[in-house]
Amino acid sequence: MKKIINSAERMKEEISVSSALPLQRDLFRGQNKGILKRLNPLKGYKFIDLFAGIGGIRIPFDELGAQCVFSSEWDKYSKITYQANFGEQPHGDITKIQERDIPAFDILLAGFPCQPFSHAGLKKGFEDARGTLFYDICRIVDFHKPSVLFLENVKGFRGHNKGNTFRVVKETLISLGYTVYTQVLNARDFGLPQNRERIYIVAFKNKIVFDFPVPNNATACVGDVLDKVVDKKYTISDRLWQGHQRRKKEHQEKGNGFGYSIFDAKSKYTSTISARYYKDGSEILIRQKNKNPRKVTPKEAARLQGFPDSFVIPVSDVQAYKQFGNSVSVPVIKAIAEEISDALNRDSQNEKQEA
Repeated sequence: MKKIINSAERMKEEISVSSALPLQRDLFRGQNKGILKRLNPLKGYKFIDLFAGIGGIRIPFDELGAQCVFSSEWDKYSKITYQANFGEQPHGDITKIQERDIPAFDILLAGFPCQPFSHAGLKKGFEDARGTLFYDICRIVDFHKPSVLFLENVKGFRGHNKGNTFRVVKETLISLGYTVYTQVLNARDFGLPQNRERIYIVAFKNKIVFDFPVPNNATACVGDVLDKVVDKKYTISDRLWQGHQRRKKEHQEKGNGFGYSIFDAKSKYTSTISARYYKDGSEILIRQKNKNPRKVTPKEAARLQGFPDSFVIPVSDVQAYKQFGNSVSVPVIKAIAEEISDALNRDSQNEKQEA
């Protein structure tokens, strides 16, 4: 009887693969390879995806078996990309969504914007954050009291507004009853050929012991993300190339290091790709033989961030560059998500033993 049930379940999964979205097909195939246990340590947990962008933070939590019950993103083009890959269109402006209208959840994910706070100290709890998008995170947390918070921001967030912004965020989360852990991690230490440092904040409702992942130092090079054949439209014009060279020379004469950055297939990593990449590509140019250098393609930009090749890009190049420049390095998120899963499982085991 058990064999019949298992066989039926496998058939159901195989049928589902043909109609699933690209990212879901990747997940189904992984399960059919016998790694179901490794992929589903967060099965039973529900999460929400705030300031979702194109879902970079979501991907690893989906892969680990957690269920997304709510997402929010205001940018209309990011919403198009999100829906193409996850089969759902995120809700809009989070400031206009009441916390009671959000389904119950266990884990909150948010790559929230960096904004200054008007107050110098914590006098009113999370009310000090009013007027910022972090306030919306706080009111949702205060209402739902999830087990885990996962926040991501730029490295400079720690020193933003003379350190006050980071201090208020951390102290506010503590005042809401959370144990807070923070760490700056670099994408190039987790198998991506990109120098991208970001600060990650993980907070637990219970006093859970948590360790950020140790860099795996996986070897990678820029050639790992480059296509062998690229449309000539990505080769920059003579005028733009001359402008890049002129500006770089001017900066060098002034004694600073500003200007374009150029790489080739053997380079260990690139500069950080940003949302402004669509303008002139100056932060990451790829050297070409007997040609002007070129920009990376949107698909290569996706790989620089660790997105799978199955990730659908349904928008223009301009919007795609903005989206991947604003997104996250997926392998770093995956490594942190696995540590969160381990911490939750240890805590659950400890509770069972104490009981």
